[in-house]
Amino acid sequence: MSNKTVKANDRDYNWPSEPTVVVCVDGSERAYIDEAVAAGLMPWTANVLKAGSDLPAFSVVPSFTNPNNLSIVTGHPPAVHGISGNFFYDREADEEVMMNDPKFLWTGTIMAAFQEAGASIAAVTAKDKLRKLLGHGLTYGDSGAVCFSAEKCNETTLAEHGIDDAQSFIGCDVPDVYSASLSEVVFQAGVKLLETRRPDLMYLSTTDFIQHKYAPGDREANDFYAMMDSYWAKLDALGAIVVLTADHGMNPMHKEDGTPDVVYLQPILDDLLGKDAARVILPITDPYVVHHGALGGFATAYLPEGADAADICARLNAMDKIEWAGTGQEGCARFGLPEERLGDIIVISARNVAVGSSPERHDLSALKEPLRSHGGLSTQAVPMIVNRVVHGVEEDRRIRNFDAFDIALNHAQSAAAVVAAE
Repeated sequence: MSNKTVKANDRDYNWPSEPTVVVCVDGSERAYIDEAVAAGLMPWTANVLKAGSDLPAFSVVPSFTNPNNLSIVTGHPPAVHGISGNFFYDREADEEVMMNDPKFLWTGTIMAAFQEAGASIAAVTAKDKLRKLLGHGLTYGDSGAVCFSAEKCNETTLAEHGIDDAQSFIGCDVPDVYSASLSEVVFQAGVKLLETRRPDLMYLSTTDFIQHKYAPGDREANDFYAMMDSYWAKLDALGAIVVLTADHGMNPMHKEDGTPDVVYLQPILDDLLGKDAARVILPITDPYVVHHGALGGFATAYLPEGADAADICARLNAMDKIEWAGTGQEGCARFGLPEERLGDIIVISARNVAVGSSPERHDLSALKEPLRSHGGLSTQAVPMIVNRVVHGVEEDRRIRNFDAFDIALNHAQSAAAVVAAE
């Protein structure tokens, strides 16, 4: 085993002794795994839970896709890397923008640091919205990194993605962005890359389409987890250290009749401050809102000059459907967020309630099932499952999903391999 280490964002990581794969299963609360294992549909995972390591972990709040994926690949919360949501209000430009551009990223990734040190790197994500952020700092071309999305696997080039025509390389159809197949192509690509290129480090990130539509134990959810289990077994059989975690969990956010249960923040602030005096921003917003209608568990708001943020938060905290409200400064300090990219107040809805802007600003016509979403404190618990017996982890350590590469490289490298399930 090499004694070489790599420093990335002030954290030291051991050089991988074996190909190391970190998987972010979007929207995967632990109950999905437990239900599918209990149904006998995840034999590899069932074996790893017994013979490997099962380390409960916690995501970043807001528990959304972009801030958590970037936390995992940088090893730090958003206060360090700058990506505080999928969407934010740029005060300087006075516009609401997506946070998909690497210009918003303040620091490099673990993968880029390892490539600079000589490691081979691969990253495959489901949606293209993450691809440029995950690939920040990587170099491509001959013998360079590979980084592409399943969504646009038919549009890849050697210069921009490190591979020409990834679709043909994988041997797949281009998946619909609203399908389980989008995530399956991620794993097909991961297995093919491990078979043919054997990268030192690989990051695989899925989509939460299934989790938004189906509850743990539903047939469709169980089928999805059975599919993933089969590919994780293949990665393991190819000799990889595999670390499984998630960016967030998922909660039902609907009433008994199946209609969304939503607290709309804009009308409340209008009553307190005057019509449209405040600006509500929902960081869950992204180009793929069919399955959640931009409704989640976390909101921030910008208040007019002179408004008493503390008083407004006190009023919000007195409401049944609000779990926590605080000033921007309080929220950023508590959750490790960048103050420059959050508003004057932060609002988190109760466990089974979504927080929205105003009813007319949400198109819910595409919701075909009762709303399930994420974003707040109640979707912060996520799995951390490793196909090795990890060592040197303090019993009282509060593990975060952004510790995944630390667990993989610093605590699992010299441990004995788990024997895959028959």
